[in-house]
Amino acid sequence: MSASSSSSVRLDVWLDVACLFKTRSEAQRACRLSQVSVNGAPAKAHREVKIGDELLIARPLGRRQTVTVKALADAHISKADARKLYEDTTPLPTAEEREMRRLERIYRAATVSANRPTRDDRRARRRLSGKD
Repeated sequence: MSASSSSSVRLDVWLDVACLFKTRSEAQRACRLSQVSVNGAPAKAHREVKIGDELLIARPLGRRQTVTVKALADAHISKADARKLYEDTTPLPTAEEREMRRLERIYRAATVSANRPTRDDRRARRRLSGKD
């Protein structure tokens, strides 16, 4: 694991390297929208993260992920090594929360597929617009 030589790393860089967000720009956006807090205080992307800091990340559908920084890195590393940078202390969801998430997934799948045009719909639209 390629650890950082300094005692702190920018929050957005660390979130990206630790694979908690897909890109650094997504991590920056989450910080800008106050979806990331460090030790209980909302954090900006340029905030320095140190070993032992506790991060609270707001995720979709009201979920919250809690992680504790165990190591620092400022350059990309393998995903397996990235998981060693933090300890996920998020409590397991209750049975009721799991059921609500399952129902939400079913609802989303039903509404998305109902609004999506079929192949025949797309072809009919193309004929009407004169592109075909």
